[in-house]
Amino acid sequence: MNEPYDVIVVGARCAGSPVAMLLARRGFRVLAVDRTALPADTVSTHYLQQYGLARLQSWGLLDEVLATGVTPITRMTISYDDAVISGFADPIDGISATLAPRRTALDPVLLRAAEAAGAEVRLGSTLRDLVVEDGVVRGVRLQTADGELVEERARVVVGADGARSRVAEAVGAGTYDVVEPACFIYYSYWEGIPDTGFHSRIGLGRQQVGLWPTNDGRTLVAVMRTRDRYGEFRRDVEASFHEVCEQVVPDLAEQVRAGSQAERFTGIRYPDNFYRVSAGPGWALVGDAGYHKDPFTGKGISDAFTHAELLAGKIAEGLEGRPMGDVLAEYAGERDAGTKGAYAFTTMISDLDLSPELQGLFRAVSDNEPATRQFLSMVGGGISGEEFFAPANVGRILAAV
Repeated sequence: MNEPYDVIVVGARCAGSPVAMLLARRGFRVLAVDRTALPADTVSTHYLQQYGLARLQSWGLLDEVLATGVTPITRMTISYDDAVISGFADPIDGISATLAPRRTALDPVLLRAAEAAGAEVRLGSTLRDLVVEDGVVRGVRLQTADGELVEERARVVVGADGARSRVAEAVGAGTYDVVEPACFIYYSYWEGIPDTGFHSRIGLGRQQVGLWPTNDGRTLVAVMRTRDRYGEFRRDVEASFHEVCEQVVPDLAEQVRAGSQAERFTGIRYPDNFYRVSAGPGWALVGDAGYHKDPFTGKGISDAFTHAELLAGKIAEGLEGRPMGDVLAEYAGERDAGTKGAYAFTTMISDLDLSPELQGLFRAVSDNEPATRQFLSMVGGGISGEEFFAPANVGRILAAV
C-alpha cells in the first residue's frame, strides 16, 4: 500500500488548490486530485472582490493573476430602478481595484502554486468512493483517466468539489439554512464594449444586468430573471437576453448591440442556497461544497479563498497535535459565524424585489458620497453586512437625506 498522505484534497480549483498550496507550504504531504484535465473553463461569473484579491496578494500570487491580462476595475455602479450608487470603496488591505479573471486564467495560477509548494497533483482522476474505517474517513478510491482504480490514504480528506460534491454525498453531509433560488442567469462575452467598470443593475419587473471587463479585452454581460420566466426566456435566448438589457440598462444596451458576441450563451439555474455540515471524522468540505449561495453578490471565489485559508490553518493545527475533530469543528463554526450576514444579504437582494425600506436606504446611499464608499466597502469585504446595516449606521445615512 502507498505511504499515507497527510491530506487529500478532492477538487483543484478555487477552493482546493489554495488548501493544497497552503498545507504543502507548511511541509505537509498533500495530494490534490481533480476529475477534469485542467485548465478548463467552468460555469462562473469569476468576479473577485478586494478581500479575495487580498488573499492572492498575501499568498504572493496577485501579480501572476494580473499578468494574465485581466482588466482592473476601479469603478462600480450598483442600481435599483432610480437609485444609483456609483463610485468605489476605499482601499482594503492596500487593494484599490477588483478583478474578474477568466477561470482559464485564474485556476492555472492556483494549481501551479500548489505544485510549486510541493503538493502532488493528479488530474483526470475521479473520486469513486471514500475509504471509511470505524466511521472515520481514511482515504479515497480514485479512477484514473485510463480506468485504473487506485486507493490512497490520508489523515484528512477535503471535499472541494463544488455544490454537487461527491465527497459530501459520500459522507452524507446534510444541509441547513436552505433558501430556494429566486432567479436564473444567462451570460456570455463581448468584444468592442467600452470599459465603464463594474455594473450590477436591477430594473423593473425583477430583472438584473451585470456587466464587467475580464481578460483579453472582453466584457462579461449577464442577465437575471425570476425562475418562473425561465421557459419563456429559453424559447429565444438571444432576443430575451437583449430585451432584458434594453429594459434594465438602456444606457448600456446600445453598446452591447454594437459589440461582437465572442462566445455562446451559458445558462444556469443554480442549486439552492445552503450551508452543509462541513466537518466530520477525517473529512471537511470547503468552497461551494460546504457553503453555496446565489451568484448575485459575486462572493463565491473570494469566500473560497478565505475559507481555504481558514481550513488549511485548522488542519495544520490538527496535524501538529491538536485533536483533529476539534479543529475541524472550529473551522465550520468560524466559517458560519463569519458568513451569516453576507448570506442573509445575498439571499435577500438576489430575489430582485427590494423592500420599500431597503429601496429608501439605497436612495439615501446614492446621494451620500461617504455612505457610498461605505456601502461599496461592504461589497468589497472591508466591513461586514452587520456593520453596514446596524440600526445606528442606517439611521445616520437616512438622517443625512
